[in-house]
Amino acid sequence: MTVLLPAVVSVGLIILIGFIAGRTLSLDKQTLSQVSLYILVPALIADSLYRTTLSTESTIGLVAGLIITAVLLYLLSWGLGKLLKLPPVVQKSFMVAAIFPNAGNLGLPLNSFAFGTPGLERAIVYMITAALLMFAICPALLKGGSISSGVRLTLKLPLLWAMLAGLTWRLLRLKLPLGLDQGIHQLGMAAIPIDLIVLGIQLSRTRLVIGRYEVLATTLRLLVAPLIAHTVGQALGLEGLNLQVLVLQSAMPVAISTVVLVTEFGGDPPLVARTVVLSTLVSFLSLPLVLWATT
Repeated sequence: MTVLLPAVVSVGLIILIGFIAGRTLSLDKQTLSQVSLYILVPALIADSLYRTTLSTESTIGLVAGLIITAVLLYLLSWGLGKLLKLPPVVQKSFMVAAIFPNAGNLGLPLNSFAFGTPGLERAIVYMITAALLMFAICPALLKGGSISSGVRLTLKLPLLWAMLAGLTWRLLRLKLPLGLDQGIHQLGMAAIPIDLIVLGIQLSRTRLVIGRYEVLATTLRLLVAPLIAHTVGQALGLEGLNLQVLVLQSAMPVAISTVVLVTEFGGDPPLVARTVVLSTLVSFLSLPLVLWATT
């Protein structure tokens, strides 16, 4: 536990700095988010895939574990919504909050601090898969449209293209001229602290109201999801760092991007925003326990 605690404290310190900055400075959170989404995170993805030593077997196991866990969470949250007779708008928001974790802003740095570069490599595979699922499925889930509309949205984002670029550079063993690979590496290194600062700013500007929906979605996201992921991972034969990263990423709080998607495609944005805040705050108690349980 003494090894794992610094990982949580280090992440918490940067989030606290972002929280204070959000309260004291006139920062444009949307601009910082766009810089991260369209420049820094794609650079991190491309650079990590270019340099990764992760095996194909590990990659397939993580992707399969994430997809099966997401399907089981979908079925569970759908069933609970029907049982509780939630209004359609609330049920959609509840399902989205329960399914998709903050595998980027919080997941990447925590895995990096806790497990080093090997953990970060695996966390990036998880994050890319989760992002593709979220942006491909969420619009159809919320709006009731076709999955093709979600796919078109995904194709507009740089995450997919950064992934393809990184894999192409690696497979073809290309050497970028004039030290461009170092420039991309430096951009990627900036993604983690900027994402944590953005998360802190988000927390400083969201009013916290606790109701049964927020508590239930937070419970599913922080406690039930990692239990499901652990069971799924063991069933798939995952072990060691692969299983640890799958479980830890699955234990992350609600993804911040869900607020944007619910606002754009339908749902209850205040409910999702409150769940993001509540789950993020509670995660600083639950994540150390998950880290301890998986090591």
